Amino acid sequence: MTVTSAERTVPDAHSLRADAVLEALAADAGGLTTAAAQDRLRSHGPNTIPEPPADPAWKRFLSHFDDILIYILLAAAALKVALGEWVDFWVILGVAVINAVIGYVQEGRAEQALAGIRNMLTDDAQVLRDGEWGNLPAENLVPGDIVRVSAGSKVPADLRLIEASNLRVEEAALTGEAVPSSKAVDPVAVHAGIGDRASMLFSSSLVSAGQGIGVVTATGANAEIGRITSLLSAVDDLDTPLTKQIGRFGKQLSLVIAVMAVLMVVIGKVLHGMPAGELISATIGFAVAAIPEGLPALVTITLALGVQQMARRNAIVRNLPAVETLGSVTRICSDKTGTLTTNEMTVRTVVTRAGEYAVKGLGYNPSGSIELRGVDVDLAARGDLRSVVTAMSVVNDAVVTEVDGQWTLVGEPTEGALRTLGMKAGFDPSTYPRTAVLPFDSAHKYMATANTTPEGHQVVLVKGAPTGCSTVPDGSCRRPGPPNRSTGTGGTPGWTNCRARDCGYSPRRRVRSRSTRRPGPSTTTTSRGWCCSACAGSSIRRALRPSVPSPPATRRASRSR
Repeated sequence: MTVTSAERTVPDAHSLRADAVLEALAADAGGLTTAAAQDRLRSHGPNTIPEPPADPAWKRFLSHFDDILIYILLAAAALKVALGEWVDFWVILGVAVINAVIGYVQEGRAEQALAGIRNMLTDDAQVLRDGEWGNLPAENLVPGDIVRVSAGSKVPADLRLIEASNLRVEEAALTGEAVPSSKAVDPVAVHAGIGDRASMLFSSSLVSAGQGIGVVTATGANAEIGRITSLLSAVDDLDTPLTKQIGRFGKQLSLVIAVMAVLMVVIGKVLHGMPAGELISATIGFAVAAIPEGLPALVTITLALGVQQMARRNAIVRNLPAVETLGSVTRICSDKTGTLTTNEMTVRTVVTRAGEYAVKGLGYNPSGSIELRGVDVDLAARGDLRSVVTAMSVVNDAVVTEVDGQWTLVGEPTEGALRTLGMKAGFDPSTYPRTAVLPFDSAHKYMATANTTPEGHQVVLVKGAPTGCSTVPDGSCRRPGPPNRSTGTGGTPGWTNCRARDCGYSPRRRVRSRSTRRPGPSTTTTSRGWCCSACAGSSIRRALRPSVPSPPATRRASRSR
């Protein structure tokens, strides 16, 4: 393939057909050659966000002397020299230097921590080069490369999709939306916003489900995340409330000292006729006594203690005054996802024809129990619950694992909650090997899998929204109605009567599952060839962080403000 221009870009790739984007990039679905990729890498540069030039160490150290109180302190030291008081001079100068050293060391530690995090985030990408798929460092990607992504992978650059299969991507870093976005290959409107560009994958977003193949349209600073970083770097630094107060205090103190010194000279010369030498010595002594030499050290030590407390809570503070800034915040406007909540979905209630089960535990940690009227239940003794847990766990592509003591999810949050439900119940989905799958799609609102049971039977399990499952051709499920909540038996679940929405700012989500067996010689089937064995609903919500007050207390605090 001949590259006609290594500098080609496609600004509106989301609104063009995939073949038009490939043509504009002088690329094709077979990928670039190694030689062509090297040529483009020299032209476009590595696929990294350029970092601003770092100041030399000496400059960063001297910057900690750039403070009005330090200026006053150094002025006092100079006056002590003029008076010949060398002991006081070295004490004052030592205070100023210690103040600068503390700030410099703290800033260096924060920079090292941030650098360590950046090094941990280096990724590889599956790239089609010279007609073969291989893993390459993400920083070597160039426009025109063909990249493949799958569930759990990080998008290495801005991509225009060529192929997509049940692809859903978390784009919270760009859009703030916690719910994964569905992706497709069809072009969208030219003026579509970032969150509506379904044909694009953006750098740094995470694939939660499905697979996709796309062509790289932008890398590094030209990618959407790079553009946002560039805008943030252009924001002017603002003084913190503490630095403003100290600056104002230093100016007022300097003015007061200057005025009082002039008055002392005038009064001493005019009214008392004192010699000039004595007046100057007395004035210098007054000025030195009026300067609070211990204030800068006291402020620095106090802020350093605050930084240590933040570090114990795994918070990196680069500049000391930032600690006081956090304490000056009176209102925080934030989405609840990931802030008030852990961004982890949790099944709280399971409703079947036989009753309503309460699920204990929060997040993706599988420690917890399933109770019926306050008593722990055994999955083997409850056929209705076993049918639900089977469908929820088997018709599921999420992976919940423990990494360094923390339970993490790869996949959809809702499926992660259902996977955790199965783990709490002690169900092993590997005993139901999958033979076929119908991925979830927003059009039909359900997912179905064909599996083999431990007994060797072939079954089809369906999981999805109540309206979606109602379109599955079985014809045997009765219309749901409320169960007998006093006995826990009888009736069918009433979807609108689910009472698990006990969190004032958490949305309720319900999932219906069906377990269907292929018709055989001894199976009673419906006119459409399906036999429905279970219908159930689960109430799912996001888990609150342990440090967040109860919802009523939070609402009262909001109203009081």
